[in-house]
Amino acid sequence: MSKVLTRPAATVPRAAGPAWFRINRIQERLLGYALITPVALLIVALIAYPFLNAIWLSLTEKMVGYPAHFVGLKNYAALYESPRFRIVAWNSVVYTVGSICTKLVIGMVMAVALQKAVRGNQLLRGFLLLPWVIPTVVIALTWRWLLDLYRGLFNVGLHDLGIIGAGIHWLGNPDLAMLSVIMANVWRGFPFFGVSFLAAMQTVPQDLYDAASVDGASAWQQFWRVSLPSIKGVVAIVTLLSTIWTLNDFNIVYIMTRGGPGAATHIFATYSYELGIQSQRWGMAMAASMYSLPVIALLIVFVVRYLHREEPAS
Repeated sequence: MSKVLTRPAATVPRAAGPAWFRINRIQERLLGYALITPVALLIVALIAYPFLNAIWLSLTEKMVGYPAHFVGLKNYAALYESPRFRIVAWNSVVYTVGSICTKLVIGMVMAVALQKAVRGNQLLRGFLLLPWVIPTVVIALTWRWLLDLYRGLFNVGLHDLGIIGAGIHWLGNPDLAMLSVIMANVWRGFPFFGVSFLAAMQTVPQDLYDAASVDGASAWQQFWRVSLPSIKGVVAIVTLLSTIWTLNDFNIVYIMTRGGPGAATHIFATYSYELGIQSQRWGMAMAASMYSLPVIALLIVFVVRYLHREEPAS
């Protein structure tokens, strides 16, 4: 009887795909956490901790050399009832609104004027960016010299033209000091508006302008019906960022006027400096600086909701 030789059946290896897929996903997730962790720690160390510490100090009666005592909302209530702080709050609104509105108009005019490709346009764009790249301290000192009572270029020029007989005390007159710091802030910030608007306008398809021209639209109608609706998202973001920067501005106002004369140009940042550094009342200083936080939060919510509402339409 002969033996029948049979070959053992080949074993089919199990698919290793799902297991390797899970391992790869875990490795990718760990790699993502490893890359994010240093940035997260840096944000916590440089932003989150100082911010939370400032909120805590605003709820305490903290002075240099003495331990902090929790007082709740006492600092906020004291500031709200202070006539000087009400002047500071109003000055902050005037300074911010006046600066933003003026920069918005000048920036839009600058973008429209530079939109057309003409000879020397690139050189002009670079020249108009100078106020934005020059350090803020240099700008503030320059404007302080320009508006000086005796040697300022403004007074010397107006006197030589016969417009004024005596120098105008731009920074010492309560009625002119706020206008002076607004002019310096506008000169510092309008290139940011202009360049941002110009970059947004250059992304608008030329076909839209050609179609508007065929329909007989004027230059103003093309701007109002084509350019402005196409860049309104950029306008909203640029206005929001500049509002936050202007509301928290310190350098220009402090260098030019120190918040004076009196409290004519005191804003949140300079008043907080006066309370915290000069008077050593840290709790009150933090509370004064925190008063701008709800305004900024509301502006951010408004702009984000506006952009989300406009996104489906675009």
